[in-house]
Amino acid sequence: MNTRVSVLDHPFFLGFDRFEREFDRLKKSSDAYPPYNVEQNGEDGLRIVLAVAGFHMDDLDIEIDKNQLTIRGKQNDDSERVYLHRGIAARQFQRSFVLADGIEVHGAYLDHGLLHIEMARVIPESTARKIKIATPENKGGGKALNAPHGAGDAIDIEVNREGKTKSPKKGGK
Repeated sequence: MNTRVSVLDHPFFLGFDRFEREFDRLKKSSDAYPPYNVEQNGEDGLRIVLAVAGFHMDDLDIEIDKNQLTIRGKQNDDSERVYLHRGIAARQFQRSFVLADGIEVHGAYLDHGLLHIEMARVIPESTARKIKIATPENKGGGKALNAPHGAGDAIDIEVNREGKTKSPKKGGK
């Protein structure tokens, strides 16, 4: 029996099995071609730079599907050339990157054999809100359910100097 030990096998990481599958998939794709850099560009900017010497813009394809960025390159073999030695292969490649939530791709350009893909980290607006805590009799958002109008109003009680209560005033007035 083969038991697999997982880094994400902890109760705090419930629902993170998708990330573990992505890590496994990335470990299996060990092809180092083409080489690339990932650069920080300002506070929220990111840039992926791939070395694609010999490729033209028409030979390259960039695609985003859900949160996966895929770059493909396919060179057309020039059948008219006669090679005495061929050290530069016309090979195809596919390089994939899993983007975190909130990363947007803004564009790409090819410059001196380097493909630059510009991205930015977009910080979503907060959707946090306060939830009012009610008593069991007051579950309806501020007023008691099925209570007559005014049943949820505050009552002020005045106390005289001797510590005895006077008649209550309704509505805090």
